[in-house]
Amino acid sequence: MSGGAIPRLVIAAPSSGAGKTTVATGLMAAFAEAGLVVSPHKVGPDYIDPGYHSLATGRPGRNLDAYLCGPGRIAPLFLHGAAGADLALVEGVMGLFDGASQMGELSSTAQVAKLLRAPVVLVVDASSQSRSVAALVHGFASWDPEVRLAGVILNKVGSDRHEELLREAMESSGVPVLGALRRDGRAGTPSRHLGLVPVAERRAEAVESVAELAARVREGCDLEALLALARTVPELPDAPWDPAVELSVAEGVTAPQKPLIAVAGGPAFTFSYAEHAELLAAAGAEVAAFDPLRDEQLPPGTRGLVIGGGFPEMYAPDLSANAPLRAAVAALAASGAPVSAECAGLLYLSRSLDGKPMCGVLPAESRMTERLTLGYREAVALRDNALAAAGTRVRGHEFHRTVLEPGAGADPAWGLTHPERRVEGFVSGGVHASYLHVHWAAEPSLAGRLVASAARGAVARSSA
Repeated sequence: MSGGAIPRLVIAAPSSGAGKTTVATGLMAAFAEAGLVVSPHKVGPDYIDPGYHSLATGRPGRNLDAYLCGPGRIAPLFLHGAAGADLALVEGVMGLFDGASQMGELSSTAQVAKLLRAPVVLVVDASSQSRSVAALVHGFASWDPEVRLAGVILNKVGSDRHEELLREAMESSGVPVLGALRRDGRAGTPSRHLGLVPVAERRAEAVESVAELAARVREGCDLEALLALARTVPELPDAPWDPAVELSVAEGVTAPQKPLIAVAGGPAFTFSYAEHAELLAAAGAEVAAFDPLRDEQLPPGTRGLVIGGGFPEMYAPDLSANAPLRAAVAALAASGAPVSAECAGLLYLSRSLDGKPMCGVLPAESRMTERLTLGYREAVALRDNALAAAGTRVRGHEFHRTVLEPGAGADPAWGLTHPERRVEGFVSGGVHASYLHVHWAAEPSLAGRLVASAARGAVARSSA
């Protein structure tokens, strides 16, 4: 079987809260436990669900976001992530047809399903309906004839009698029922202000939850029928995304040694796209992970730093207590080495977070609020910096309940152009810090530029 014909399914729902993550993660785990190599994917910018997907499959959870990366990159990114897999499962976002605000189907699950030529399995919350489920499914099946709605999984079914009524109603819909899951809170995953609690914060409990989800799915779903459906897909004509090819036109690394780029991880910094580390490595960097909660020093030889998103507000006292690492980060930034910080990283570089001292790299204070800032953004780099050349245009995503005062420095990281116009973030020396989450696969030059800057710094230090 060619790589383009990787068996695949999209797991969607009429709306958020229907149980997509429960069903998708359970299916991933059940098929993986059956011996299949399962490739997990998530529509949209979500960082948390892919952590559960990775736990279920043993492979990196990867995002497919047509707004951030463009529709033309969806199939190549999918083929890159699913290489060598027996089955790929794609969890949708929100409702099947919900996309970026005021942009039609862009970034919707339906659009991704069409780009991947993949059948859709609809997860329906059946808890408050019986015959109406058929009308609901009929509407979703007929709304866009280019979307192949090929099956339904009934979730939150109350009893044998309830399931009987639902299946009877669905007989007239023309869409087969491929599973029915009972109401069960045993395998629940706890939530808080930005969604599910990440796997890194509750790994032992998450392992148990995923195992329970797999058991429920095995009991309630027709795995053979789902796998047979996944195998009906056509071959995709696209070439897999290749970080080396993507970087071929970006600024390269000419230093005789590989600069070491340290990437923050651990429970406080869990938001990262798998392609970022792959791009850094393809650009010539040695990539080393570290945990700001536990490691008192940066990896030896660090020449650049990437601090992504996460939940630093949940760990502010512990991050603050690690004074040696805070000092090391501040010293690296003061040396002019490139530092890319997004959202949580921005807060970590500030003077304080909820009154707890942070790294003090940026002249700003940060704190938790009740207000959620959420949405896609378009932005442009206003001046040359260690991450982006002046004029570089990107699409990003904001997702936080914190505020930074001031919100921008004398040299802002980005000028936002849509949906509102304002400046945001900080550029200072080699530091680029912003609330904006950007997917580097859409603009590989960001990784190439950061690595090149780190390499130049390494050469300068070695010749000094």
